[in-house]
Amino acid sequence: MKKFKIGLLAATLALSFSAAVQAAPVRIAVLMYGMKAEFVQLMEKSGREHPAVKQGVATLTVFDGGYDALVQNNQAETAIRTRYDAIIIDPVDFEANVDVVTMAKKAGIPVIVSNSRLNTDLAPEVVSDDVKGGYLEAKAVLNKMHCQGNVVIIEGPIGISGQIQRGQGNDQAIKECGPGKITVLERKTANWSRAEAMPLMENWLQKHRGKINGVIGQNDEMALGAIEAIKGAGLNVKDFAIAGVDGVSDALRLVKTGDMMSILQDGNAQMQGAIDVALRAVKGKDYKPMSAIWDQYKDQVAWQDGQAKMYEIPWTVVTPQNADSLLKMRQ
Repeated sequence: MKKFKIGLLAATLALSFSAAVQAAPVRIAVLMYGMKAEFVQLMEKSGREHPAVKQGVATLTVFDGGYDALVQNNQAETAIRTRYDAIIIDPVDFEANVDVVTMAKKAGIPVIVSNSRLNTDLAPEVVSDDVKGGYLEAKAVLNKMHCQGNVVIIEGPIGISGQIQRGQGNDQAIKECGPGKITVLERKTANWSRAEAMPLMENWLQKHRGKINGVIGQNDEMALGAIEAIKGAGLNVKDFAIAGVDGVSDALRLVKTGDMMSILQDGNAQMQGAIDVALRAVKGKDYKPMSAIWDQYKDQVAWQDGQAKMYEIPWTVVTPQNADSLLKMRQ
């Protein structure tokens, strides 16, 4: 009888331990390129609101890369050494952060790329096509200019995929205007920063007095910095064709007033989609996606059992008609 009780207790403890192991949340390290901008903060918020996170199926630890590829690589080493179950990376640099995927793969830890891209085919990506985004924003500016005049281009951090690929899209749209139609007066980085874009634009307004017709900001924050410089110079913002990318809150408000144009990048879908792909990689084929984004984009982005190499999240052109509904999504 005593042996039976001991055996029963051991079995009960084993079952309890097994249940505890099964219930242990999946630990996901989220390596963000930097946390200063609203767009990235919205991505983090979306991650926290994923059903799997809210229900305790997964936990997120967010690392701020500080816009430094070396810092982000060191954070990846920490995540691998401390045995996170999966890594989601929004990379600082298209080339320099490829080692993150290589290191994690050797350690048996899946990596999912979100938002910015990496020059590797070893990790699935949940991203938007930045060439297309750059093309759409430039086209908006050039259409307002009737493909005639002078533009300045405010670039993202040099080496990040958004700067490279949106630049390709910018150039494609300019080329379509025809030879000699558009002159690019200046092209420099403001590192995704409104604060850096403002003095850059101030200098250009002084240097090219009365000659700038359009501003192509490779993100909204930089376009907004340019607008502040234009206002500070006592000029009428509506005399310029200005566009950015992301659909941040301030940009949405200015689209309503006709002061700028914006192409919304769905960071919510990029982050929540990446979490589902990460959970599929860890939990296996029985895992079913929990985010609503797969229904939202069911005609454009198929789940494919979480095994696809590329999940391309569509862009949304912001208009005065849809700006309010997009703003409500921020609340």
